[in-house]
Amino acid sequence: MFANVPTAPSPLGARLLLVLAVLLATLVPTAPVLAAGQPDIARPGAEVVAVTQVADRQLDLSVRSRALGGRTVDVRLLTPDGWDPHDRRRRHWPTLWLLHGCCGDYTSWTAMTDVAETDSLRDVLVVMPEAGWNGWYSDWWNHGEGGDPAWETFHTVELRRLLERDWGAGRDRVVAGLSMGGQGALLYAARHPGMFKATASYSGSAHPLLNDESVARIMGFFAGQDNDPLRVWGDPAAQRRIWQAHDPFHLAERLRPIPVYLSCGDGTTGPLDAPGSVSALEADFNRQNHALAAELKRVGAKQVTTHFYGPGTHTWPYWERELHASLPMLLGALRVRD
Repeated sequence: MFANVPTAPSPLGARLLLVLAVLLATLVPTAPVLAAGQPDIARPGAEVVAVTQVADRQLDLSVRSRALGGRTVDVRLLTPDGWDPHDRRRRHWPTLWLLHGCCGDYTSWTAMTDVAETDSLRDVLVVMPEAGWNGWYSDWWNHGEGGDPAWETFHTVELRRLLERDWGAGRDRVVAGLSMGGQGALLYAARHPGMFKATASYSGSAHPLLNDESVARIMGFFAGQDNDPLRVWGDPAAQRRIWQAHDPFHLAERLRPIPVYLSCGDGTTGPLDAPGSVSALEADFNRQNHALAAELKRVGAKQVTTHFYGPGTHTWPYWERELHASLPMLLGALRVRD
């Protein structure tokens, strides 16, 4: 009954086993052993390659990104009171992601508004990432090949992980943006359920598939800087599913659980405009935002705040005002007192 029990190797056999083990160790390259779920730190998705202090509480990170083909782009942080660069791995702060619009960059919000002087933002970490002149907060289709640029992956995966690991960003997040960034704020909240506790869009492209005028206008933006407009989401007919997957109107159900703030003017001359100013773009986005608000109501969204203020064009004074108007909602979702 014990016939299958192995016997101990002879002294010669033991020596042979030892030699074999040594040979295997020299012939087979060793690899680092990673714990389950541990990232491969030898090949980070994004890494900070330079840090620049640009003003009080304002820090620029130069970030090299695999999602952007190895390019380096900048991210501006507006740091909270008490934020300590030497303690950032231990203390984490509620975070507001603030997204720029088309033709702007990561400096737009601090250059064009009083965000850096806003007292109610001294208890949160404000993240203002580069998103490309016309990146549209999307992983570009690139005729079915994907790849660079992959702005959505850069922001929601690479940069998020980097900031939470090394720069004091917490897991309580809200997101807001203007124009292209307003669409981005709605898209990120809808496409990544649970990532953001609230979202706000100021004059955002809220329903680019609304009509032919809306489609033609956004295709014109896609073509900026001599780009092939089909690279972004493809053809609006042939790749309609991709377009719908990036149209906040078609993602309204996913926005249902969180607070949403929508604001827009109607494109006519408003109180913050020079006399005679008009904006066909704002008028188009106004129609889009009304359509999204109605769809959010239809699907039973829990908390939607709209400020469709009538006369007003597609300009910064309105977006600064709307940021302040939406902060009670955004900070409330973070449980930070305004």
